[in-house]
This record gives sequence, structure tokens and C-alpha cells, in this order.
Amino acid sequence: MFESATFTGNAGFIWATFTGDAVFESATFTGDAGFIWATFTGDAVFESATFTGNAVFESATFERAASFGPLVCAGRVQLSGAVFGGPVTLLLATRELECRRTRWSATAELRLRYATVDFAHAVFEYPLTIAAEASPFVLTDEGPMAEQGVDGAPDARVRMASLRGVDAAHLVLADVDLSQCLFTGTVHLDQLRLEGACTFAKVPSRTAWRRWRPVRFTERRTLTEEHHWRAGQPAAIPGWNEAEFSTGHVGPAQMAPVYRALRKAFEDGKNEPGAADFYYGEMEMRRHDRANTTRAEHGLLNGYWLLSGYGLRASRALGWLAAAMLVTIMLLMGFGLPKDDPKQEATGTVPPGGGTVTFEIDKNDPQNPTGDRFSGQRFEKALNITLNSVVFRSSGQDLTTAGTYIEMASRVTEPILLGLAVLAIRNRVKR
Repeated sequence: MFESATFTGNAGFIWATFTGDAVFESATFTGDAGFIWATFTGDAVFESATFTGNAVFESATFERAASFGPLVCAGRVQLSGAVFGGPVTLLLATRELECRRTRWSATAELRLRYATVDFAHAVFEYPLTIAAEASPFVLTDEGPMAEQGVDGAPDARVRMASLRGVDAAHLVLADVDLSQCLFTGTVHLDQLRLEGACTFAKVPSRTAWRRWRPVRFTERRTLTEEHHWRAGQPAAIPGWNEAEFSTGHVGPAQMAPVYRALRKAFEDGKNEPGAADFYYGEMEMRRHDRANTTRAEHGLLNGYWLLSGYGLRASRALGWLAAAMLVTIMLLMGFGLPKDDPKQEATGTVPPGGGTVTFEIDKNDPQNPTGDRFSGQRFEKALNITLNSVVFRSSGQDLTTAGTYIEMASRVTEPILLGLAVLAIRNRVKR
């Protein structure tokens, strides 16, 4: 029993075995506390315990702990390699939580405050929830738990640092910040459940200049790996966050499946806006993946991106449609409309001595005007022809030979652009 005990300096319980309950309720550790390779055969009671340094439980075994905490740690809680043999709830207010290769043999719930969580290669076969706690933990017999050492942080958000090597089939994340989380290498990511307000990294919000042209990104959710990859490109645009640590050789080929899996997870959760963002990210990674994309596919992806942002950017598709219509109007006014509407002419021969007269009805070939071609009357005619072309109709207007080919081209391209614009609007409204 170490209830309300105070440990000055560092405290070590390495290889210790606690038979029965290990009670550290309201204990204070003024330095680092080490429980490395310790075994807890009963409950590990750390309710209201305070650690001013690190709380190290590496490779510890919790055979039947039903709860762990709530406790406060101003440093890092290290549970890497630890084993939890039964259902458990962890309530921790700490700056960092390290759970690398931690094994959970039953259901578990981690309710956290302030923590940055490294969950790389953790192993669990039953549902496991990591959730952010909005308010301070409430103690059993008292009010809210004091949070000395961590209450100076800007906010109590919980940030995930890594899920690499995790099988996410039974993982639930609730109200956590995923803007710095590494996802590549996660298994069954399409079955991940995201609840509440889980946030992802965003693209740069400002307009940047690449050489001579401006580049502006439309707001969307992204992986932090995409930020690291783009920041490392030779012609990187400012605003993409560089990696604070090595992410390995992660490129478009590795990120495309991650975006695809997260898109499915968002679709299964009925989060259509999130699914749209990750579909865009998947297509972006496929477009930039030169190794696994054929030249023809790469050309199609570039065209799809340029014309409509993969069917998600209605303004881009409408802009191209307006530009195509303007070009068509100018070409028709310059080369397609004749100077006058050709008049019908009837020619025939009267047989000598009377009889039946046969007439041949014909028109003169349309001729380009020699004077002003850009008049208001010609603009109105060109506009009428163009609007009919957009909806794949013929205007019936007499045209020159060049005008006939201009109309044919517009009747092919402009309905496609209109269709892309309608598709993009539908996708945005739906999502």
C-alpha cells in the first residue's frame, strides 16, 4: 500500500511483482517512476496519482486490471511492450503516451487529455477505443482531478502520432487530432471507425507562386505523409509541413491505398464530405505515381484533374465551359458566319412549244464577309449557335465550311464540359 505516498527523486520498481492489488492512490512521484517488467496480478490503483517526470511501464504485465488512473503525468507515460490481460479503461492526462507494441488481450478504452499518442505496432484483437476527454476527470469521492504540470498546454486535444503496423479492424477513434498521424503501414484501415470531430491535416490555404504562375490549393483533408512528401519535392511550394522525423520512403504509390481505405471508412460512416476529400487525395497520388501509372492513364488523370478536379471542382469545369463557349463564339464570328444568308434560287427550262417546266432549287455557297465581322448581329447569331451546341442541338443556321467544322467540334467538347460541371455540382451537393 502506497496510498498518498510521496517519492522524492526517481522511484524504481523494476521486475517487481505485486500480488493482489497495488495501491498508489494519490501518490506523488517527484521524479521519474520506473515499473519496467513489473507484474500486477490484481488491480493497479493509480487514481489521482501525480507524476512530475516520466511514468515508465515498459513491458509491464497487468493481468486483470479493470482500470488504470485517472492519473496526471507531466512527462511521458510509457506503456511500450506492456500486456493487458483483461478488459481495462485507462484515464490519463499526460503530454505523451507511448504504446509501441503494447498488447491488449481484451476490450480496452483509452480516455485521454493533452496526450500525443504513439500507437505504432500495438496489438489488439478486440474493440479498442481512443477518445479525447473534454473535461477534467472526476475522482471517485471528490471533484475534478487537478492537472498540475499539463494544464499549461494550449488545449486538451489528443493527437495521434502514429498508427503504423496496427490492425485497425477493431479500432475506434473519437474526437482526436489526426493532422500529424502516420497511417502508411496500417492494416485494415478501411474498417477504422472515426467518431466525433476527428481532424486531419489541411492543404496550404494561401496562394503561392511556382516560378511564373500562381498555385492555389482547394481546401481538403490530407494525410500528413502527403505534406512530408510534397515538402521534400525539388519544386516544393511553401506551406506544406516538413517532416519532423523520418517517414521512410513514403511516396504516392504508398499513399494512394491509404487514401482509398480511408475513403471507404468515411463512406461506411456516412461522412460524404470526408470521402470526397480522400477520393481527391487518392486520385492525386495516382496522378503523381509515375512508376505504376501508364502514360495513357497518366494523361487521362491529368486531363480529368485539369478539367474538373476529378469531378469535384464545379468552378473549374464551369470555367472551362465558359472559355470554350467564348472561343467558339469568336471563331464563328470570324470565320463561321457568312456575310449574308444565302438566298434560294430557282432555275428551269421551258420546253419549246410548252409542256412541263422543271425547276432546280439551290443556294449559293456561304461567303465570309469582307468588312466588319465582329458586330452585334453576328455575335447574337454566334451565341445562339453556341448555346445550341452545349445541349447537343443543331441551330439550323447557314454556316461556311469552317463554321460547320467549328460547330461540330463545339457539339462534341462543350456537352462534355457541361456534363463534368453537372457531375461536380452533384458530387458537392451530395457530399
